[in-house]
Amino acid sequence: MRYHNITKDDMLNGDGLRVVLWLAGCEHHCKNCQNPVTWDPDGGLPFDEAAKAEIYEELDKEYVSGITFSGGDPLLLRNREELTEFLKEIKKNYPEKTIWLYTGYLWDDVQDLELIQYLDVLVDGRFVEELKDNSLPWKGSANQRVIDVQKTRELGQIVLYA
Repeated sequence: MRYHNITKDDMLNGDGLRVVLWLAGCEHHCKNCQNPVTWDPDGGLPFDEAAKAEIYEELDKEYVSGITFSGGDPLLLRNREELTEFLKEIKKNYPEKTIWLYTGYLWDDVQDLELIQYLDVLVDGRFVEELKDNSLPWKGSANQRVIDVQKTRELGQIVLYA
């Protein structure tokens, strides 16, 4: 797994004040993507213990609500195994912190992945330039959904995060 950046004190990529890990690699290549530099799966830096420690230092802060994974696409096939292990670790060490993840994949395509159980919110769907709307909270285009993962899993139908 590789990453491009760790953003601290972010208020744009999820509810509350968050730390954001921008992962490398995306196969969606959405028109006018905000982050095309992250498309290359071999770009950025290796996700190592120093990067993990930097994230944990942020999550140790009481005022930080949680972590958001974006990119690129965190659910790029080659990211999934290592990401799953990291999500398990975060949930174990910081059960009160929320975990958000942005992906170009749809819920139906990823709902059965092991890592889904560790997420609180999944923003799904590709960015669609023609549906761009800057007034939408936590998403770039109207086709994307901000899904409450735990309620969706419990009820067996998509529940949007409010």
